Amino acid sequence: MIYTFNGSELNAYFGLSTDYARERDQLTKEQGLIHILWNQSNQASTVFVDNTPIVLQPNQLTTSTYLQKVAFEKGTSPIAAFSFNREFYCINTHDQEVSCNGIIFFGTQSIPIITLRDDEIDKFEMLYRIFVDEFTTRDNIQGEMLQMLLKRLIIKITRLAKTQLITKELDNNQIEIVRKFNVLVETHFKTKKQVADYADMLFKSPKTLSNLFAKFNQKSPLSIIHERIVLEAKRQLLYTDKTAKEIAHELGFDEVSSFHKLFKKITSMAPQRFKHEAKNITIGKNEQLVGKS
Repeated sequence: MIYTFNGSELNAYFGLSTDYARERDQLTKEQGLIHILWNQSNQASTVFVDNTPIVLQPNQLTTSTYLQKVAFEKGTSPIAAFSFNREFYCINTHDQEVSCNGIIFFGTQSIPIITLRDDEIDKFEMLYRIFVDEFTTRDNIQGEMLQMLLKRLIIKITRLAKTQLITKELDNNQIEIVRKFNVLVETHFKTKKQVADYADMLFKSPKTLSNLFAKFNQKSPLSIIHERIVLEAKRQLLYTDKTAKEIAHELGFDEVSSFHKLFKKITSMAPQRFKHEAKNITIGKNEQLVGKS
């Protein structure tokens, strides 16, 4: 079942699907959606994000944005999805309130998977029931109430993500630097490709950033920048008809050879070979998948 709210004045949209894998075709007409996916079943489910399989165990959540392509295995157990556009709730505008950008949305690290502990499951299920109740209550403050609930949901997930996905060795100020770095890379990776560029924007030295990320994970700031560039190149190769030369220029490379060198360094293959092999895999996989969005 799909519950929806439409704010006609600003084209605001917020939807709750109880079985997103089967109901998603009804949502694809909406553009620019951000999703929170929650496996409420008692079975593991596989979600493909940009052709990468993500296994969601029972009571695990993940997120996706309008930049990513999502597909599901046929027969996937019901996965609930909260889907909204920026006209309904802009996570950039409200970043100071929820601090989710760079952690659960638009991050440069791996796709986030958040696990609900036993003491959290009841709280999330209660919040879910309140969402359903509010979606079915039509009055002039419904949109405001749903925004408040969505904000609460995002904050709760972000808090869990900080404890589960970020090392406890980092204090809150250090976590905030990591988060802001991720957001800046997501915003500027096409034009800024050096760690010093981001260090300047964060008023830190490149060495400080490198030391901080050495504590955070095994990836250096430069590796994160490079991987974000290559991720975008992969998306373009998989989902558009653009040539490697066109993609290179779009990603800010003056020389196509520099783009080829970086792509091969990250993927161990040339762009055209990646496109050929990925599409061959996708052709076979599509027979087992529910449609992409």
